[in-house]
Amino acid sequence: MHHLITDSIMSKTRLLFIANPISGTHDKQPVIDSLPKFLPTERFEWEVAWTDHRGHAAELAANASRTDIDVCVAIGGDGTVNEVARSLCHTETALAIIPMGSGNGLARHIQIPLDPDGALRVLARCDIKALDYGLINETPFFCTCGVGFDAFISEKFAGSGKRGLMTYIDNVLRGGLSYEPETYEVCIDGQTEHHRAFLIACGNASQYGNNFYIAPQASMSDGLLDVTIIEPLNVLDAPQLVMQMMNKTLDNNAHVKTFQCQSLSIHRAQSGVIHYDGEPAEAGTDIEVRLVPKGLRVVVNEEADKSTAPIIHNIQDIFDQITGDIKSQQRKLLAINKSLLDKIRR
Repeated sequence: MHHLITDSIMSKTRLLFIANPISGTHDKQPVIDSLPKFLPTERFEWEVAWTDHRGHAAELAANASRTDIDVCVAIGGDGTVNEVARSLCHTETALAIIPMGSGNGLARHIQIPLDPDGALRVLARCDIKALDYGLINETPFFCTCGVGFDAFISEKFAGSGKRGLMTYIDNVLRGGLSYEPETYEVCIDGQTEHHRAFLIACGNASQYGNNFYIAPQASMSDGLLDVTIIEPLNVLDAPQLVMQMMNKTLDNNAHVKTFQCQSLSIHRAQSGVIHYDGEPAEAGTDIEVRLVPKGLRVVVNEEADKSTAPIIHNIQDIFDQITGDIKSQQRKLLAINKSLLDKIRR
């Protein structure tokens, strides 16, 4: 563990805030306005940079890592966090997160508060730890990557005009009616297995976001990937699967296989979409995934209560997000429910 603010009485911790004005569903300016309240000027100095195109956050973070910036603070969603983080791997500049996206997977895993004031209090303590990250076809990811249904949904979500949990649920329900599982050849440590799978997810962290735990036992400091293979299932299995993802018991499901490894190869019959931290990308028939131990310095929440049972908080969190948008989505959900019932009856 490293504590920046005690390194030198004379020097200040230099921060660069990288804010994405369009990610997530929240205005970022109030966070910027509140910085003097949480970051004493005798200990910190900071700059703010706003992104204006895809990849800009990565460029800003890369430039910062070559200067004397101590911490790059990503203000935005998972896409912004991924861009900043991938430019900081194997540098002395640490990543910090003010989570303001629709999923906030990495922030939730390391238990950064979702309210900006709480996240800024964590930043002010500036406890830094070296954590693992992953590579899929040499592209960095920090929470999850994978192939199959989750990659398919990532592509649909990226093309949606509206962000937020309801849009994601809408895409999941609609996509689940038509998605066809594929057969994959998976090679681990020289051993090859064939799996007909709904999805194959590789977790460095435990969740996709919104406290949906695809790899509930995953740790970012154990040097291992947690791989989850979900076999084909029918619509009647879906509610149990969702609840197990929420209460961290997915690995108890009969349709789910889990294992740990440092790397794996996946071969499929045809090229298609993959995802890294929810960002879709096109890839060929061969996919390589591996873990890089202790490659990223991250501001973590050492005071988090890691013993808190997630299920009640998860349901309340999801309920709060849904109710903010429910009226505009009611007709869509009714139509989707009708489609699900028609499928069951057939």
